[in-house]
Amino acid sequence: MVDNARNQIDKLINNAFEKARAAGELPGGAPIFGAVEIPRESSLGDFAATHALAAARVLKLAPVKIANALASRIELEGSYFSSKSIAGPGFINFTLSGKWYGEALRTVEIMGSGYGAVDIGKNKRVMVEFVSANPTGPMTIGNARGGVLGDTLASILQRAGYDVWREFYVNDSGNQVELFGKSIDARYMQLCLGKENYEFPEDGYRGDDIKDLAAIIFEREGDKLTSLPAGERAARFTAFALPYNIELMKKHLERYRISFDEWFCESTLHDSGYVSETVSLLEKNGLLYEKDGALWLRNKELGADKDEVLRRANGFYTYYAADIAYHRNKLARGFDRVVDVWGADHHGHAIRMKASLTSPLLGKSLGVDGGKLDFLIMQMVRLTRDGETVKVSKRTGKALTLNDLLDEISVDACRFFFNAKPDSHLEFDLGLAVRQDNENPVYYVQYAHARICSLIAILEAEGYKMPKYEEIAPELLSSEMETEVIKQIALYPEEIKLAARDYDPSRINKYLIELAARFHRFYSVCRVKGERQDLLLARLKLAGTVRAVIKNGLDILGVTAPEKM
Repeated sequence: MVDNARNQIDKLINNAFEKARAAGELPGGAPIFGAVEIPRESSLGDFAATHALAAARVLKLAPVKIANALASRIELEGSYFSSKSIAGPGFINFTLSGKWYGEALRTVEIMGSGYGAVDIGKNKRVMVEFVSANPTGPMTIGNARGGVLGDTLASILQRAGYDVWREFYVNDSGNQVELFGKSIDARYMQLCLGKENYEFPEDGYRGDDIKDLAAIIFEREGDKLTSLPAGERAARFTAFALPYNIELMKKHLERYRISFDEWFCESTLHDSGYVSETVSLLEKNGLLYEKDGALWLRNKELGADKDEVLRRANGFYTYYAADIAYHRNKLARGFDRVVDVWGADHHGHAIRMKASLTSPLLGKSLGVDGGKLDFLIMQMVRLTRDGETVKVSKRTGKALTLNDLLDEISVDACRFFFNAKPDSHLEFDLGLAVRQDNENPVYYVQYAHARICSLIAILEAEGYKMPKYEEIAPELLSSEMETEVIKQIALYPEEIKLAARDYDPSRINKYLIELAARFHRFYSVCRVKGERQDLLLARLKLAGTVRAVIKNGLDILGVTAPEKM
């Protein structure tokens, strides 16, 4: 309905321009163009058109003179608008009529759960890769935020008409995995021989999760593996622990309401020879050079700030080589866009990777279009309680993980809070997240939904059913409180479109908070129960429409819409 209003304004102005031109009031020329904006102040009208300002240079007239000539010829009869006016240096402002408000409500009824869907994606295929935590330890708070942002962005892109694929990249190769196995082996040997009789690697993983894995192995095998060579033990332990951790990740993410279309293992790129083939293609096209026995990518020539080692002197491929191979694989799978959701600690890596992959030289060498790659970089999270930074779980006393957090805070609160604007640092107040008052934003939105459900139940008990649109008199919804609610309802598809365009899932949070606020204001001023029947039914329909849109938005966020609170 917002787009419909904008399109109609453009048509009204151009019709007026043709009439003013024919009457000799304005010089001739091609159709005039301008933006149609929503003013920040409602006193300036519901929409403001800039056509007169944009046409001033071409028509060689003052914008106000053009605006007056156009406004005098604009015919509003049968349109979505009740009035027009001139403001400032030449804006033409329009005020919506009851016709538009009525059609806005009817549109939600017609579209049902599909309301808000737009088709900017045209069914183009988009991969969103997110979380992608190393399987060598539990998922962190950073992974928790990345999970929500990636999952919500994927849902938004689906609503915007894209064919979306969710992917988790499992880093199950390289130095960190080798060290993972050695760390488990050391803890196992300490259980068998005594902590003082077996040295732990200086750079080993010291988390309690490593001790837990060693304890599971010791419980199953006893000390019979101590006679094996250390390397063989570590390899056996890795072969057990990696799948174990990956299944644990899947379990915790399922609890978090996140699932993936594919868990893509880095090891498959190495085992299939895809990494070595990728490096060979780059070498064949003159993009590599040798230094100190290592093979380097000429990354500065590709636009990055430094060159990168792809193969070390010992013959092992680096993480950067595997990452180029993985992105080559992603881009070769036929996706129209590939979006990586990464943490701020990967910002420099993202810049260099983007420079590498968007270089025409590298793209031609690998046969891919790196211009299809986008990054969503999220900032860090600081957890607080009573103003103090929280780093450990109250339950376990250990470093706070995603699963620990979900033991303390509801999934609804976690998903809503973590979906804050990605490029801003997030201070997550654990105390606020569990409060049941209007200061807690997720409670505030959910309460609006529950409040409407309660109203509907009460009226149903009195014999009132939710009316169809044709059963109400929409012109009765004419107070400022009512029209402000309807305008917010009508903005929902626009928010989906902008959130998809800007990769900003937080727009849905802000939209829902504002919709809930407008409903609460309406409900505190405009009585529903006890009103005369025609007004009661109109306001009941408005409340039911708000309920539907709130549930729609919460579904995108992966947050429940409770009927009672």
